[in-house]
Amino acid sequence: MDSRDVAIGLMFLSQTAVGILGNFSLVYYHLVLFCNDCTLRTTDLIIRHLVIANSLVILGRGFPQTIAALGLKYFFSDFVCQLILYMQQVGRSVSILITCLLSIFQNITISPVNSCWKDLKERAPKYIGFSISLCWILYLVVNSIFPLYMLGKWNSKNLTEKRYLRYCLDIGPDNITNSLYTALFVFPEVVLSLLMIWSSGSMVLLLYRHKQRVQHIRSLKGSPISCPESRVTQRILILVGSFLCFHTLSSILNVNVALHLNPSWWLVNTNALISMCFPTVSPFLLMNHNSILSRLCS
Repeated sequence: MDSRDVAIGLMFLSQTAVGILGNFSLVYYHLVLFCNDCTLRTTDLIIRHLVIANSLVILGRGFPQTIAALGLKYFFSDFVCQLILYMQQVGRSVSILITCLLSIFQNITISPVNSCWKDLKERAPKYIGFSISLCWILYLVVNSIFPLYMLGKWNSKNLTEKRYLRYCLDIGPDNITNSLYTALFVFPEVVLSLLMIWSSGSMVLLLYRHKQRVQHIRSLKGSPISCPESRVTQRILILVGSFLCFHTLSSILNVNVALHLNPSWWLVNTNALISMCFPTVSPFLLMNHNSILSRLCS
């Protein structure tokens, strides 16, 4: 076994373990943080579904890549291969949409009563559950197009037109597949990313204005960064910056993998590692971000 395969296998195993531990720790953290209220908050519901989506990405990427790196290749059947790819894409799509939903909901939550969000401030929690359910149903249906399309083409394709992903074989790209992928995934992801940037920017601006208004009635001890608004602003920028960085890199690498029938060892593994980065680190960012934001809102 090649030493580089052992090294990359250990990296996948470590990232998978840290990611799963972080996501389930986030759920436990929220249960402990709000246990005195004895009620399920809307953010808890959003984060529980975000944990599920992140876990699908981590498990769908991490375990197959770990096993493949440690010596077992192309050990999945055609059906299982498409199921794994389906699970990865559903988790990725839902994770992006729910992260955007969480950002917009927090923006509505911390907005003042006289803002343009005042009508949605009370009604938003009632529609969150429906929105999340609709999100899952939408992406479960949309993502099923590709496995069914690929399985239908499988027997009619030559072996040279199949894509080698180390742990399974997949059908190579064609014009129809590329067009569908762009219309159903690339464009919506760009729109969601822009919405997240707008929502996070609005929160940062709102917190800055709030800080300016209350600055004259409280004395700040030490540097201005010690105030809650500054800490929340930092967390928002770190969270959104991490999302955009990892998501952009992952999207670029995904396109490169999709365009090659036999992508290189480096490209496949780098793409898998980068695609798991945000689902792995986001729980730790959200734990700190939401604890500060909760105290500020109260």
